[in-house]
Amino acid sequence: MKEPTKMIPEINTQASDPLRAALGTPPAKAVAASRCQVQEWFEAAPLIEWDVIPSPLGTLYLAANTYGLYSLNFGVSQAEFIGQLDPLARTRRNPAALAPFTAQLRAYFAGERSQFDLALDLRQLTPFQREVLQTACRIPAGSTWTYGQIAQAIGRPRASRAVGQALGRNPVPIVVPCHRVITSTGGLGGYSGGGGLKSKKFLLTLEGAL
Repeated sequence: MKEPTKMIPEINTQASDPLRAALGTPPAKAVAASRCQVQEWFEAAPLIEWDVIPSPLGTLYLAANTYGLYSLNFGVSQAEFIGQLDPLARTRRNPAALAPFTAQLRAYFAGERSQFDLALDLRQLTPFQREVLQTACRIPAGSTWTYGQIAQAIGRPRASRAVGQALGRNPVPIVVPCHRVITSTGGLGGYSGGGGLKSKKFLLTLEGAL
């Protein structure tokens, strides 16, 4: 059930305090115009809806906008997660809006699916970062590529380090499987998702790559 949209609180123009007494009370017409402007901004601001689900990796926080899944995180608090979202957007918890995303994640952790079919919003990333993440989505579950293979695939064979940095900026880990990228020597490399390499190892084990 959707939570009702929060309204802008009423301004108490009758309150008496030393500062207001010194400055005087603004005209009611000016207060009404100001409230109208704030309300118009509130209604026009982009909306990001979010939800929370349990997982073997801990609590997963997901957020989506009209373009698709915008953020996925774990190993953080709810306040930290919301604080990382667009500061100019309105945020609202709405399980119904996130249901298509949470359903596929639950199926993934239950071993019922290995790939995701979800709309994503990666506009906050650079073109290079998006290309790296889009290439990572081509790695089949149960297998791994190296950072060098990603670099080769995007036509930047000497950009292995930049590839790793781009993967570290992945706003939707698990769904975009940056965990399937390892070092050329077979090491796990890095992982920016919650739990670090422990989570990366868990995901690769779940998919049968380890």
